[in-house]
Amino acid sequence: MRDQHTKELELIHAILEGDRDLFHELIRPHERTVYLTAFSLLRDEADAEDVAQEATLKAYRALATFRGASRFGTWLVSIVYNEARGRLRKKSRAIVESYEEQVEVSPALLTDWKEIPSEALERHELIQKIESAIKELPLTFREVFVLRDRDELAIEEIAKTLGITENLVKVRLHRARMMLQKCLAPYLKSTVSSRPRRFPFSWRAQ
Repeated sequence: MRDQHTKELELIHAILEGDRDLFHELIRPHERTVYLTAFSLLRDEADAEDVAQEATLKAYRALATFRGASRFGTWLVSIVYNEARGRLRKKSRAIVESYEEQVEVSPALLTDWKEIPSEALERHELIQKIESAIKELPLTFREVFVLRDRDELAIEEIAKTLGITENLVKVRLHRARMMLQKCLAPYLKSTVSSRPRRFPFSWRAQ
């Protein structure tokens, strides 16, 4: 059975050969990720929709430049990210953080959060609190968190997308997670039990 990457490369080849209608099939599995990435960075539904549409159009126009060295989804997310950052700059809403410490870190799993019981995670109230906390993260940290723990990009892929070092990605990711933990700690204290449960996003060792 063909893997997703091979299937996408075949679709891209066919599109570039003239079968343009296949682009919708190529983009369909990534539509939700595109919108969620844009929304997580912009925090505005209308802006996120505009950026998602513009990024999709740019991906179509630049499809011939995709070489297949990375996953198509990774390449697409990088376009979304750049488009969202451009929108933020235009609106003068970008928050610039200068954290250039080049220390070696290896963020540990937030094991406290893995102990949240399943019935608590299923509560809409908790999901809303998590989403709200993510939206309040400064952009520098929010973008790293979203790319890693929601879009599941590798540290190397995030570093290339953002134009920073892999070590700095780890530093910002660690701080983003700690900010979220601090913000949600009062609420989580009332939900922790002995039964293990994964956090809604992809918390994992680096």
